[in-house]
Amino acid sequence: MTEFNPEEANFQLPRNSRMSLGNIYFWTDTIKDWKHLLKKDAYKKIITEQLQWLVKKKKVRIYGYVIMPNHIHLLWEMVEPNGGNATCIFQ
Repeated sequence: MTEFNPEEANFQLPRNSRMSLGNIYFWTDTIKDWKHLLKKDAYKKIITEQLQWLVKKKKVRIYGYVIMPNHIHLLWEMVEPNGGNATCIFQ
């Protein structure tokens, strides 16, 4: 009988890419190949304006966010579906 080695075990859970209404999520989105496409303030402004629109329309609550040159972090909650389905799927 072989001995159990926790370093060799794969404990990763399958990725859950669904968001449900009323739950708060820490969400990260990265740019392909970590390119610095969000370095310019004009591009960051587009993102912040769209987040503000979602908040104004009461689709989401934003608790915090960080926009970096190559990725974004959001702490947010989906309050209302933004489309025909109550669960949003990110791919």
